[in-house]
Amino acid sequence: MATALGRGIELRGDDIERASEILTPAAVDFVADLSRAFEPTRKQLLAARAKRQAELSAGGELGFLAETQSIRDGGWRVAETPRDLQVRKVEITGPTDRKMVINALNSGASVYMADFEDANTPSWTNLVEGQRNLIDAIERRISFTAPDGREYRLGEKTATLVVRPRGWHLVERHLTVDGIPVSGAVFDFGLYVFHNAKRLLKRGSGPYFYLPKLESHREARLWNEIFDWAEKELHLGHGKIKATVLVEVLPLAFEMEETLYELRTHSAGLNAGRWDYMFSIIKKLGDRKEFILPDRAQVTMTVPFMRAYTELLVKTCHRRGAFALGGMAAFIPSRRDPAVNETALAKVRDDKQREATDGFDGTWVAHPDLVGTAMSEFDRVFGDRRNQLDRQRPEVAVTPAQLLDVRVPGGTITEAGLRTNVSVGIQYIASWLRGTGAAAINNLMEDAATAEISRSQVWQWIHHGIALAEGPAVTAKLVRDVEQEELAKIRKAVGEEPYANGRFEDARRIFEEVALAEDFQEFLTIPAYEHID
Repeated sequence: MATALGRGIELRGDDIERASEILTPAAVDFVADLSRAFEPTRKQLLAARAKRQAELSAGGELGFLAETQSIRDGGWRVAETPRDLQVRKVEITGPTDRKMVINALNSGASVYMADFEDANTPSWTNLVEGQRNLIDAIERRISFTAPDGREYRLGEKTATLVVRPRGWHLVERHLTVDGIPVSGAVFDFGLYVFHNAKRLLKRGSGPYFYLPKLESHREARLWNEIFDWAEKELHLGHGKIKATVLVEVLPLAFEMEETLYELRTHSAGLNAGRWDYMFSIIKKLGDRKEFILPDRAQVTMTVPFMRAYTELLVKTCHRRGAFALGGMAAFIPSRRDPAVNETALAKVRDDKQREATDGFDGTWVAHPDLVGTAMSEFDRVFGDRRNQLDRQRPEVAVTPAQLLDVRVPGGTITEAGLRTNVSVGIQYIASWLRGTGAAAINNLMEDAATAEISRSQVWQWIHHGIALAEGPAVTAKLVRDVEQEELAKIRKAVGEEPYANGRFEDARRIFEEVALAEDFQEFLTIPAYEHID
């Protein structure tokens, strides 16, 4: 259903309950004005990404930028962060469905990152209902009744709310301005800040964001310009919007100082990811043999290149007075297998102990049952401190060579690793197509980032003719054979009817499109977006 709203604006989405509260004429006009003001710059930056990728594919090198040496040498610091964003020991992440919003805010975490990006299928229903759910949560009127009759409501104390819009590469086809789909990032940010910025400020909080998939400090500059524009347009006062950048794309690891500098009035820090960062290494440099990665489970945060990246991030942030946030604990505790829990929780404790000891100010978890485990490790290191901004890490000196040396000691490429990539990739895409962007698979919370590393590893191994540790070479035929075997296991596990209605065959076709193509496809969510409403 398309509705022309005047001024070259057209809405194409189906009517959704209470959508009129979200898509008000004033809110849509605000998003349209944002799009008109900044869409040309977004397109220029995406063109710059493509140009840089072509240079890297032709043998170009990555390193710290000579033209920004003065920024790295300067004595500047980011602006002070509001009080409710100064404690970030444990941040829980997840999509914006109603039950998740309530449980995450009640989880005991310091922060809840409400996700319109990798943990969310960007269906029109999810996007509009997600915006509605966040308004209701901020107004403290949100509730949810489960099919079994259990009721969910907000507790007295809740986590600080931070929102992650989509990355610059995605569009929102349901809203066009002058015949052009608006950026997904502009749509998500614009609606949220329009409806909630003043509500949050009145409650002593503010409009806080996570910024994903940035590839250069110039992309951070665009966000900063958008923040300035929105603050002026909405009469919020300068510097009220705060943003944490996910350093999850390899080139940005060389521009962390510059990224904080561009956002310095609005900066709340940087976050060190894992799966997206691994994915980006293959995306940017995967056609070179020296960047072949082993099974994804073997690429932990303790391997040398990941240690270099995370230690540099902590040092950079704290030098500039910004927060450093650690990576995700994706484990989902089992209700039936205590042995699984015991082994996994020990790994979670070790991971969070390492992060806290390294100087991180907080970390991510995917499930409420992990909040206590992670919190205890940070409490132990912090004592009565609110954060670790005083940990300066002067002993850290990371070189470009260390960031680019992706050798994993003892790393292997195995049949089990291939099967995991194929099975998880297809299962996740099927879940995404059904409308659930955060999928519990094998006691792990998988999102688009894990599906991306799964399919990109398969592409890389085929591209270089890698032989598995067991002997066979990874070929398109072998992958298709593994697909059929893994799909048979899934069909047996879920049953014939759920399998038939579960979009697994659609998922297989999309997986093949991005894993078996001759040329590397930039994001699997771009072709997959054409298969949802």
